[in-house]
Amino acid sequence: MTAKKKFSHLDAKGAASMVDVGQKGVVFRRATARGRLLCAASTIRLLKEQALPKGDVLGVARIAGIQAVKRTADLIPLCHPLPIHQIKIDFKMMSRAIEIDCTVATEAKTGVEMEALTGVAVAALTLYDMCKAVDKGMRISDVRVMEKIKR
Repeated sequence: MTAKKKFSHLDAKGAASMVDVGQKGVVFRRATARGRLLCAASTIRLLKEQALPKGDVLGVARIAGIQAVKRTADLIPLCHPLPIHQIKIDFKMMSRAIEIDCTVATEAKTGVEMEALTGVAVAALTLYDMCKAVDKGMRISDVRVMEKIKR
């Protein structure tokens, strides 16, 4: 007979519960997440030429991602609010995609991978929103954690 797996976000009765990190030590933590907005080559060309009708698309998406990182605990119910020390969002233009990287750093009792994932996701959603007038076939893809550091 195998033992039942205990889920960290469920209490003894099976109700949702925030994990107690009170006994953990404060350490440096950094996480990087990545995702892609798949789009037409013509959309990439318009982005590079800054010719999209909604203006500075990458600038707005960067700010949206930064704002999302700071609001992660408000968006994901069981995430702990964290003191964020750094947020970096980068975009890489590819032939038919925009790659989005979000790196978040803190000194805290729990990690920042959810914050990095949220930053990527909201930056991608913002790119989608600002490009949808010229590209109806876009899709958000491959959102994942690339690296987690704890020291």
